[in-house]
Amino acid sequence: MRKLLLLLALCVAGAASLASAAAETRYTVVKIDLRRERLELFLRDDSGVEFKRLDRLEAWLAARNRQLLFAMNAGMYHADFSPVGLLVQEGREVAPLNLAAGTGNFFLKPNGVFLVSDAGPRVVESSEYAALPKEGVRLATQSGPLLLRRGVVHPAFIPDSDSRKIRNGVGVSGHTAIFVISEQPVNFYEFALYFRDVLHCRDALYLDGTVSALHSPALRRTDFTRELGPILGVAVP
Repeated sequence: MRKLLLLLALCVAGAASLASAAAETRYTVVKIDLRRERLELFLRDDSGVEFKRLDRLEAWLAARNRQLLFAMNAGMYHADFSPVGLLVQEGREVAPLNLAAGTGNFFLKPNGVFLVSDAGPRVVESSEYAALPKEGVRLATQSGPLLLRRGVVHPAFIPDSDSRKIRNGVGVSGHTAIFVISEQPVNFYEFALYFRDVLHCRDALYLDGTVSALHSPALRRTDFTRELGPILGVAVP
């Protein structure tokens, strides 16, 4: 547990200074080494009621003698808080992959899937996930758009777009999942460049904007913006 807490603090300090130099925008970065820490996906409690808030998930885990060390909203959801796309929890598919066309950020193709398997974390394009062997995939969440695909920024992003929001996303580097939330409103292009040029990710996925939230006791922080659907987290006994 102490290793994770130190990692959280160091990443945040480093990210703030790098972001300031690169783009004059502050970001909070949390790096989770999945060789040492176990990432989980949360949606509903034992009675089938959605958690909706990070503090409610924290309390539910605490009642089971577990401490929530990190949590972040995990992707887009419907009005009933069910996932818009794929959700896999502990190897079980809770919601299917969504390859439909539509409007809104989720359907801005290419969109993608963040997954954790026996081989480690990955961000893949949604249609690529459909072709992957599913054995060994422990968790997965689908969102959109992809920020980066093999180092290339999403072709629909506009560098000088005035659509600016607090945004969060996830990238991967080796066995490490890199979670980022902006502390100031940013557009998609700026957010993608941060993952590519500062964090040196080749693949990254947008999770959401406006509802973006982070829980970290190391940072003395539990955000509440709006009620959430799926939540990614690290909890320990």
